[in-house]
Amino acid sequence: MAEELPCYSVLIVEDDQILRDRLGRIIDEHPQLTLSHAAGDVASAVAWLQDHRPDVLLVDLGLPDGHGTGIIRYAKEKDPSIESMVISVFADEHNVVSAIKAGATGYLLKDSDRDHIAESILDLFKGNSPISAAIARHVLKQFADIAAPSQHDESIAPEEIPSLTKREDEVLQCIARGFKYNEVADMLDMSVHTVRSHIKHIYRKLEVGSRSEAVYEAVKLGIVTL
Repeated sequence: MAEELPCYSVLIVEDDQILRDRLGRIIDEHPQLTLSHAAGDVASAVAWLQDHRPDVLLVDLGLPDGHGTGIIRYAKEKDPSIESMVISVFADEHNVVSAIKAGATGYLLKDSDRDHIAESILDLFKGNSPISAAIARHVLKQFADIAAPSQHDESIAPEEIPSLTKREDEVLQCIARGFKYNEVADMLDMSVHTVRSHIKHIYRKLEVGSRSEAVYEAVKLGIVTL
């Protein structure tokens, strides 16, 4: 008997009706994805999120009544386990970094093909952070800037740096270098469940809600060196 594949619910936030319908079809036609709701602006998305919980947000940034990062931030505050994927025409550094800081765990451009969009959403639940190639340079530049010795924030007192256990530190070092959860489990000789448990504790101590935020904060605090 074939193993039943997990299915994930998706909230789409996109103001362009044609693109919103296209994204909705991509979600509905994939056997592991289901469309929970589609909204066209920040206000209606936040209103829906007050009473519902999707597994993942698929969010545009340039919305008529605000910025998509506001929705990502609201969802993360409500439930840190909700994944967020940006799909946008904006590929500039400001929008990319803002989305990551808000808690986005993936960032695609709107010219991505339908199969890539669906598979990228599923990648989020494998512990990956799928991003379009054009976005990668901004992410790497941001980490390079904060990792540079001249950029180190010396105003952070030692007592302000969260105390991680040895195992938590090992897990953090691995995910900062892009290893998947199953790869971390193999490298550190532990179960994937234990890896996820350590990551949950790391997120709580760093006061973040996603892998990208955790790496960003860890580099900024000097816990991780890239």
